[in-house]
Amino acid sequence: MRRLFIVILGLLVIMLGACASSSVNEVSPGSTSYLMHYEEGRIVEIKPVVIKDDGSGGFLGAITGTVLGSTMGRGRGNTLATLAGGLLGAYAGSEVGKANAQELTVDLDNGDSVVVISKGQKFAVGQRVRIVIEDGRVVSVEHH
Repeated sequence: MRRLFIVILGLLVIMLGACASSSVNEVSPGSTSYLMHYEEGRIVEIKPVVIKDDGSGGFLGAITGTVLGSTMGRGRGNTLATLAGGLLGAYAGSEVGKANAQELTVDLDNGDSVVVISKGQKFAVGQRVRIVIEDGRVVSVEHH
C-alpha cells in the first residue's frame, strides 16, 4: 500500500510540474545565433482552438497507467489491470497534453493580413500585437 501511495504521489508531482506555465517566452538554444524580425499589427478576429497532444502526454500516461495497473490484482486480474491501466493512462495523458489557444487574425501595419496561433496569453479584438518571426516560423506573439 505504501508503494502505491509513493507511485501515485510521484505521478501527481510530475503531472503538476508539466501543467505549470511561465509568463516568460521560451526560445530554443539555437535562437541565440539567428537574426529575428517582427511584424506589428492589430487583431481583427479571434477563434478559440485546441492544440493536440504531441504524443508525449499519451506516452507518459500509458507508462504511468501500466505501472499503476501492475500493482493491482493477481494472475489474470493483474494482467487485465495492467492492460486497462495502460489504455486509460494513454487516454488521460493525451487529454492532459492538449492545450487551449487562440487563432488570431491580425491586420499588419504593412497592409498584409496573417493568421497566427498563440497559447498561454489572452488577447482581445482591437489589441495591438507584435509577432516575432525566425526563419519564417512564429517564435512569439506579444501584447504591444
